Amino acid sequence: MDLEIRHLRIVHAVAEAGSVTKAATRLGLAQPSLTAQLKRIERSLGGPLFERDRNGARPTPLGEMVLARARVLLPAVRDLQEDAVRFANTSVKLPGYRLGATNGPILGGLVERLTADQRGVPVTTRTSWSAGELTALSVAGRLDFVLLGTCGDSPPPPAEAMIWTTVGTDPVFVLLSEDHPLAEEKELELSSLADERWTVAPGDGCFADCFAAACARAGFVPESIYETDVATCLHLVGVGKAVALCQATFRLTSGLVMMPLAGAPLRWRHLLGWHADSIGARAAAPVVAAHARAAYADAVRRSARYADWLVTNPEYGAVPQP
Repeated sequence: MDLEIRHLRIVHAVAEAGSVTKAATRLGLAQPSLTAQLKRIERSLGGPLFERDRNGARPTPLGEMVLARARVLLPAVRDLQEDAVRFANTSVKLPGYRLGATNGPILGGLVERLTADQRGVPVTTRTSWSAGELTALSVAGRLDFVLLGTCGDSPPPPAEAMIWTTVGTDPVFVLLSEDHPLAEEKELELSSLADERWTVAPGDGCFADCFAAACARAGFVPESIYETDVATCLHLVGVGKAVALCQATFRLTSGLVMMPLAGAPLRWRHLLGWHADSIGARAAAPVVAAHARAAYADAVRRSARYADWLVTNPEYGAVPQP
């Protein structure tokens, strides 16, 4: 195995954290996966880099040597990346718009508005379940703008020199089959769904923790959760095998009912981000943000249930343009 920069980052993270378990948490990896990677790194370097016991992980003499080199190389690579981003984005005007987005209601409307407003200017898109992946692509200069969501007041993925603006804040609603016994209610207490099975689409961030905490406050632990693609989620809800959380701007399909949760125990913020070193993105940000807010407002208007709910909950919805 050839040694890569990411391998040095792993070694450095274990040394900084003092244990493989803590390093796995910081890196967003499963502990067995990180342990396996560390073993491969150690084999490629000729021996153990850490002495590991129940008290943590301490560098061996070989580990100290590798760490000394890593502490020189890692900042140098970061500086190279930042300088490259600045060099690649010296133009004040973007030649086109490279947009990245997680699952949400804004991207389609934003593309529609940008292509109508600036005819002939190319717009490309990239979608991912991972907000961290999209943010990293922006930092690397491969995306100009990123649309993603975070639960409650949670921050976006950590990254250097990213600028974020809030487009809108929604309550999280729940999807039921139209034949569900609670489908005729105006809103539901989360506790009334204590015996339900749940289905969710994949994603990163802390939303799973926020949902678990909301259920705990409501006095229950979710019975079971199916993690699957959106189409399968909707199928399971439609046939009455599960219920699902959804964004309040969700466009209903046949056989489903969208229901507010009393007290809005879960919230979702729509964010637009760009890298501070991209001169072109900084210059275009006011226009892109205005189009994003307009696309979001259109999505709110299309959701009759949400628009009605906003009448008595005006603190949610679109954020006025500064």
